[in-house]
Amino acid sequence: MTKADISARLAGCAAEIGEAAWNRCANPGCLPDPHPFTRHEFFVALEESGSAVAQTGWRALHLVIERGERIEGILPLYLKNHSQGEYVFDHAWADALERAGGAYYPKLQAGIPFTPVTGRRLLVAPDADEAATRTALLAAGAAAVEQLSVSSLHITFPTEEEWRAAGELGYLQRTDRQFHWENRGYASFEEFLGELSSSRRKNLRKERASIREAGIEFDWLTGRDITEAHWDAFFEFYMDTGGRKWGNPYLTREFFSRIGQSMPEQILLVMARSGGRYIAGALNLLGEGVLFGRNWGCIEFVPFLHFETCYYQAIDFAIARGLRKVEAGAQGEHKLLRGYQPVATYSAHFIAHAGLRRAVADYLQAEREAIAENIEELGQAGPFKRSP
Repeated sequence: MTKADISARLAGCAAEIGEAAWNRCANPGCLPDPHPFTRHEFFVALEESGSAVAQTGWRALHLVIERGERIEGILPLYLKNHSQGEYVFDHAWADALERAGGAYYPKLQAGIPFTPVTGRRLLVAPDADEAATRTALLAAGAAAVEQLSVSSLHITFPTEEEWRAAGELGYLQRTDRQFHWENRGYASFEEFLGELSSSRRKNLRKERASIREAGIEFDWLTGRDITEAHWDAFFEFYMDTGGRKWGNPYLTREFFSRIGQSMPEQILLVMARSGGRYIAGALNLLGEGVLFGRNWGCIEFVPFLHFETCYYQAIDFAIARGLRKVEAGAQGEHKLLRGYQPVATYSAHFIAHAGLRRAVADYLQAEREAIAENIEELGQAGPFKRSP
């Protein structure tokens, strides 16, 4: 592929690109179990529900690489005037540039709004030259920083391979960590517990027993079994808990209806019942053999209810369905003691201001080393039995 063969443009919202072209790049090979968060349906739900729109600080400017009139690559891209809903924190960078007399906002954000989940960000059609199209997307993204007179471009939660490709083109490389549960072929939750140290095994059993003794029961709802009444109940939980935690929850009620209608087969809604009514729930999405925990909420406090609804029910479901992994979302060292292991996550950053770029580069080198050490230490401190 030569430069004369291709062109780049900012296409606006996902609906303007179209489902067929988008999903052809997002789900190469037409896999039957696609990554849920890169699907056109998910982006359209975010944007057309009013969740990720210019009014909330997320103006869609998705970057498209074309050969002729054929779309061969997409970088999901937003113009932002804040740093909320990203889960890769750059507030200190913004403060530093503004103290120096510069303007950090607006900036460009490449990723999935409100979704700290690793996945492909450089979406390339299956019959395109993958390496060349990735390079074109990264180069066009960097060029857009200058063309739009913004401070920077941030690619959050890409794959490690994409992260390395961005680093080769001069993007600054950042790491962090999350906690994921790995299915080692367990036949039951009890078999999983058998791999834990006796103290941790005892604590997990105690937590689960406490929920049973409180009379809490759970429904696993998937596909068309999820009704609007279920979404109404879940949204109440989400707003109550999200309002106390964040002050202003990101997702609108319409968003949940939209994903329930457009991708129901990739949704698991875990709903907790007490006394015949729902009191808590956790939203999970499925794809590529993984259960992705996303949002949770409750309207009654019950000890250990969060752990059971979000972590233990997810493990039970993954074992029952033969899934290979559970990703429980961002942060939370409390997950470590419940069998979720530390793994690295990645982000790549193109910063136009030379002084800020140098300062951030120095900081990130030290941060990467600290994250690597932290992952190793946490892995050694996990709940699993020690080898002789």
